[in-house]
Amino acid sequence: METIRRLNLKGHLLTAISYLIPIVCGAGFLVAIGSAMGGENPADLTGNFSIWDVLATLGGTTLGLLPVVISTGISYSIAEKVGIAPGFIVGLTANAIEAGFIGGLLGGFIAGYMTILIVKFLKVPEWAKGLMPTLVIPFLSALVSGLIMVYVIGTPISAFTTWLTGVLNSLNSSSILVFGIVVGLLSAVDYGGPINKTVFAFVLTLQAEGINEPITALQLVNTATPIGFGLAHLFGKVINKQIYTPTEVETLKSTVPMGVVNVVEGVIPLAMNDIIRSVIASAIGGAAGGAVSMTLGADSTVPFGGVLMLPTMSRPMAGILALLANIVVTALVLVVIKRKLSPEDLEAQKEVEEEDIDLNDIQIS
Repeated sequence: METIRRLNLKGHLLTAISYLIPIVCGAGFLVAIGSAMGGENPADLTGNFSIWDVLATLGGTTLGLLPVVISTGISYSIAEKVGIAPGFIVGLTANAIEAGFIGGLLGGFIAGYMTILIVKFLKVPEWAKGLMPTLVIPFLSALVSGLIMVYVIGTPISAFTTWLTGVLNSLNSSSILVFGIVVGLLSAVDYGGPINKTVFAFVLTLQAEGINEPITALQLVNTATPIGFGLAHLFGKVINKQIYTPTEVETLKSTVPMGVVNVVEGVIPLAMNDIIRSVIASAIGGAAGGAVSMTLGADSTVPFGGVLMLPTMSRPMAGILALLANIVVTALVLVVIKRKLSPEDLEAQKEVEEEDIDLNDIQIS
C-alpha cells in the first residue's frame, strides 16, 4: 500500500485531466457550434464545405485524439519533459489498436514509469549522454511501452470496454435512475475538483465507446449548479429572505454566466462562505439533475459546452428538463437551508470590507 501511495497514481491522473479539460472545452465548443449550425463531422474538407463543417471537423478530430492527450499528460506528470514523446506515441498506439480512452490512460502510466526506470538504471558511455533525453530515452521507452500496449494489455482493455459497454447498455430504468443519481451527486459536490475530475475521466471513457448519456449528465450538472445558486437569490427576494451578502450578489453576476457555458468553478467563492449547506444543496440538485438526464436519455455528442450542448442531443428536451430540475432543486434547497441574513450580519460584512481597504494602513515613507 505504501508503494502504491508513493506512485501517486491519482495525483498524476488529476494533473493529466487538468491538461485535458481545456482541450475538451475548446473542441467541445467547436463541435457544439458547428453542429448547431448544421455542420457535419467527419466532413470532406477537400471538396465543398462550409465554415460549420470546418468547426465540427476541427472539434471532432480533436476529441478523437483524447487518448493521446491523456497518455501524454500522465507520462509528462510522471517523468516530466522526457516523458512527453513516449506518452504521445503510446497514446497514438492505443488509438491504433482501438484501446480507447482506457488504453490511453493506462498507456500514459506505462510510458511514464518506463521512462523513469530507463533514466534511473540505464548507463551509457560519456559520449552518448547528450543523446539520452532526445533519442535514447524516448526511443526505448516508446518501444517497450508500445509493445506492452499492443501485445499485453491491448486485448484485455478491448474486452473490458466491450463488457462495460454491454453492461451499461443493458441497464433497466431503475438502474439507470440510480446511476444518474450517483453521477449527478458526485459531479456536484466539489465544483470541478478531484471528485468531479475523477467522474469526468470515467464518463469520458464511456463516451469514447459511444455511450453519451453519463458525460451529458455530468456536464449538465456543472452547467446547472451555478445557475441554481443565482436562482436561489431570486427565490430569496420573493419570500423576503436575504441569503447572500452584497459581495456575494456581485459574485453571482459572473458566476451565473460562467455556468451557462459550463464553467462550474465560478461558484466556489460562494460555496466556501457556507460550505456545508452549499454542498448539501449542490448534491441534492445534482442528484435530481443526473437522474432526470439519464432517465430521459439526454445524449450530447460533445463533452462540453453548457447550453450549447443541447442542439447536439437527439432529445434536446431531455437536456432542458434535466437542467431545469437541477437548477430549481438546487435553488429551493439553498433557500430553505441557508439562514436569513440579519441587519447585524450585513453590517459586520460591511465593516470587514471597509477594513480590507482601510486607507489608514497606507504608509508613505
